[in-house]
Amino acid sequence: MKSFKLTFHPFRAILYSALFIAFLGIQSCGSSTQTETSAPEEKAPAPPVMEIVTETMDFQMPDTIPAGWYTWRYHNNSNQTHFILIDDYPDGITLDSIKARVLPVFGNGMTLLNEGKTDEGFAEFANLPSWFSEVVWRGGVGLVSPEVTTESTLKLNPGTYFVECYVKMNTGMFHTNMGMIKKLVVSNEVSSLAEPKADISIRLSGESGISVDPPSIPGSYTFKVEFLDQKIHENFVSHDLNLVRLQDNANLKDLEAWMDWRDPKGLIEPAPEGVIFLGGVNDMPAGDIGYFTAQLVPGQYAFVSEVPNASGKNLLKVFEITQ
Repeated sequence: MKSFKLTFHPFRAILYSALFIAFLGIQSCGSSTQTETSAPEEKAPAPPVMEIVTETMDFQMPDTIPAGWYTWRYHNNSNQTHFILIDDYPDGITLDSIKARVLPVFGNGMTLLNEGKTDEGFAEFANLPSWFSEVVWRGGVGLVSPEVTTESTLKLNPGTYFVECYVKMNTGMFHTNMGMIKKLVVSNEVSSLAEPKADISIRLSGESGISVDPPSIPGSYTFKVEFLDQKIHENFVSHDLNLVRLQDNANLKDLEAWMDWRDPKGLIEPAPEGVIFLGGVNDMPAGDIGYFTAQLVPGQYAFVSEVPNASGKNLLKVFEITQ
């Protein structure tokens, strides 16, 4: 077997040491450079949900939202029933214009109706400005009882809108006149939300009424509401869709009568006994679609529209959720 003699070379040792130190320096610089040039973390987009809170006669909500599909999560933390109706006024009409030329007319007209002066009350509405007839209702959240939270998903194009609630106080005055009206801007930014997928489809018509195969077992449901047509009814508003839970002491005739605001006892606080409103989709033009979600537990329910003689128009439909 051959034997090897190990020889120590000082110069070679120094050279290897220098190369090793240089290698470490390069590695260190490389790490530093990578840290400095790494791309900043992108923030996740905000969820396409608008939180809306009512505590008294107010809408606590953003002033601006993106266009497209957007979810309106409404927390009614007040002690009164409310809804949200989206008004699309002609270009150039401001909130000041509405407060000066629209709300006083409705306030005066309702006061006369409450006093039993029916002819004078309806005659007062002739004083509305001509541009009021051009207002288009773009949907919104259906009736919501106190301490109830509900969700509606709607699609809006860019523009300026106004949201309101015209349920009446126990004095007979509209909530809109008490401050429940707010400007909302829909920007050119597009929401990230896609059109929802529905569990239950509802076809709504002023001529044929409500067409639906309602659910029968408990669960969380997303309802699609398709407005097949639209018309102005005897109470000067178009049809919508509201979901109601009927407790044991509920009376359908009282509910139906309450849905007509023209009656001094209609759409006024308090709502009929035994009725819990769970939201829905407010008035929309023909061909438009809105969605809403609800958690259904065993009990009796109804879909109802805010029109006179809802049952006679097939716009009141009762169904039951069983165990």
